[in-house]
This record gives sequence, C-alpha cells and structure tokens, in this order.
Amino acid sequence: MKGKMRLILTMLIFGSIGIFVKKIELSSSEIAFLRGVIGSLFLLIASFLVKHKPSYLVLKENALLLLLSGTAIGLNWIFLFESYRYTTISNATISYYFAPIFVMILAPWLLKEKLTSVKVICIVMAMIGLFLIVNPGAGGTSDSQNNTLGIFYGLLAAAFYASVVLMNKFIKNLSGFEITLVQLMAGALVLFPYVLWQGNLDLGRLNSTSIIFILILGIVHTGFAYFLYFTSLQELKGQTIAVLSYIDPISAVIIASIFLSESMTWIQMIGGGLVLGSTFLSEKLELNVAKKGQTPTTTP
Repeated sequence: MKGKMRLILTMLIFGSIGIFVKKIELSSSEIAFLRGVIGSLFLLIASFLVKHKPSYLVLKENALLLLLSGTAIGLNWIFLFESYRYTTISNATISYYFAPIFVMILAPWLLKEKLTSVKVICIVMAMIGLFLIVNPGAGGTSDSQNNTLGIFYGLLAAAFYASVVLMNKFIKNLSGFEITLVQLMAGALVLFPYVLWQGNLDLGRLNSTSIIFILILGIVHTGFAYFLYFTSLQELKGQTIAVLSYIDPISAVIIASIFLSESMTWIQMIGGGLVLGSTFLSEKLELNVAKKGQTPTTTP
C-alpha cells in the first residue's frame, strides 16, 4: 500500500474512534488505560517483527520527558473520551483540533518562536469559531450545559495533546515510532494506579460488544493506525501530511451523522470551519518553520 493511501486509511480510522468509545461501557480512564496497554503491546510486537530496538542509553537520556508526555497522552485520552460522552462527536473532534492553536500560543515562550500577525489572526479565528460552536444562544437547558461541558473537556484534551507536541520537540535521537511506543507504555503505567484507586477495572461486567470494541480501539485505532501513520510519514512530504490529516475531523463528522444521527447547526458548521481553517493555516506555518530546520507538529 502506498504512503498516501496508508495515511488516508489512518485518518479514516482515527475519525471513527468516537462511535466506538460511545459504545464501550467503561469509564473514560478505564478505556484510556486499556487502549494504552493494548496499543503499546501491538506496537511492541511490531517493533520486534521489524527488528527495531531503540538504544537504552537514549531512552534513559529522555526518560523524564517520555514519562511526562506519556502521562499527558493518558490524560488527553481521558478528557477526549469524556468529551464524547457530553457532546456530539463533531463538537468534541473540532474542539480537540484546537491543539495546534495552543501550541502556537505557547511556542513564543517555550520555543522562542516569533508570534507573527498571521498567527494572531489564526488564534482570533479559532476563538470566534469556538464561540459559534458553543452556541450560547441555545439557552440554559441541561442539553446546552452538557454540550458546553463536553466542549470544555475537548479543549482540555487539546491542551494535553499540545503539551505532548511541545515536549516531543525536546526529545532527542528517537524516531516518532519509538517515542509513541514508549509514551503509550508510560501512559498505561501511570494510569494503572489511578484506575485502581477509582475502584474500577471490573472487566467481568462488560458485555461482548464492549469487549470487541475495546479490542478494536486498542488494536486498530491505536496499534495498527499508529504503525500505518509512522510508516506513511517516511514516504510523504510535510504539506501532503498536513492536508490529508484533515480527513480525520471531516470523516468524524460524517461518520457520526450516518451512524449516530448527529447533526450541527449552520452556525456551528461555520464555527467548525473557522477552527479547522485556522489550525490548517497554523500547520502551514509549522511546515515553513520545519523547512528551516525545526520539527513540524503534525502528529496523530
């Protein structure tokens, strides 16, 4: 399979995550933990099959950042899955795509990157888009309050994902595949005591549908999808990756509409367009930076 087709398939897989999570009868922390365990086991087996072994000294050198970023990935998943529970998949996904905006806001302080007028315009566009998605005109009903809470969780997930992107910029001498594998393992390791402390992880209460869906989430949406993603990156240009990455949110909206009968108002569609448009422009700016020797933030 060619690199472009692998990336398209990866984005379609990512776009379907929400409908599976909504059908799993577990808490968000349990789902995140099991996703990390199953996904990391898949990638670990894949690394053995391709005879790929990272250096122990390099892992030790980056241990703290890998642990912190792995924890952030776990929290990122928890808040994203909570977002799916409180709002539509469309709103959750678009809120989650605020991550590049958070990176853009923090980059001047953490990465010493210049905050240009174009970047400011991107940030303002995204803020306006988010305001339209929240749609305060809907009133103070419980549904509108749940929608707002769901979007808030989506933004928290985006913030943690942005922190992963920023921390990854300081990790040295490891490939994206190696970083992701260790981060998934670290995330699962950190989430395990938290899940036990909550008194959860009673897998005996799961029905067959939830068991099948959690296996699909871990194997297909995490292990297999990440493997496809990183193998496709080796064959594609940054601009192609940035453009094709937007198949994820678009397919998420379409899939949710078909299988869950979810819909967006015209105002929310305009807001979603503003958010995705601003993040796309920010990705283009990142690619220009990458040409000057820095790493773009385009990761799953």
